[in-house]
Amino acid sequence: MTFTIAIDGPAAAGKGTLSRRIAEVYGFHHLDTGLTYRATAKALLDAGLPLDDEAVAERTALTLDLAGLDRAVLARHEVGEAASKVAVMPAVRRALVEAQRGFAGKEPGTVLDGRDIGTVVCPDAQVKLYVTASPEVRARRRYDEIVASGNAADFDAVFADVKKRDERDMGRADSPLKPAEDAHLLDTSEMGIEAAFQAAKSIIDAALKK
Repeated sequence: MTFTIAIDGPAAAGKGTLSRRIAEVYGFHHLDTGLTYRATAKALLDAGLPLDDEAVAERTALTLDLAGLDRAVLARHEVGEAASKVAVMPAVRRALVEAQRGFAGKEPGTVLDGRDIGTVVCPDAQVKLYVTASPEVRARRRYDEIVASGNAADFDAVFADVKKRDERDMGRADSPLKPAEDAHLLDTSEMGIEAAFQAAKSIIDAALKK
């Protein structure tokens, strides 16, 4: 039987870093579900296909190989912009949710992070974490990340973007971002990655002993 850890939360809360660390320590498979939407969008862009045709986007999503998602390539701005267009399509969401559920069945265990893992994709996950932080802290992290990579950034613009993304994620009709009722809340506003990992580890270890 597989053991599934569902990790949700808003942008720049630290859930991706935490998810990868958990997967590495426990020897579990990891999937950043946001990359599945980006990969669908990139496949459409690469093939010169329209981003506003739901049937075409669905067919593309159904052929996606979740094993070969390249984070560096998929992180590009233009891919993210395209992904925001296909991610709102119900048919695309259905196709990718099924693919994500299939991934969650891998043994010995899986860690999936995203926006609707504990509520929609894996509502029966043995551990659910909701990782969050204040918008100001998340904007500061994103700003520092951009500057560290050698690019110019404007903090106010980054902060506005974080708030806009929160509104879009939390306000959408289909699978809005929210904590599952039985999720453990991890607020990383004043918590480093090691402290967040130790907090998560104690929750996971307790669940594994059951």
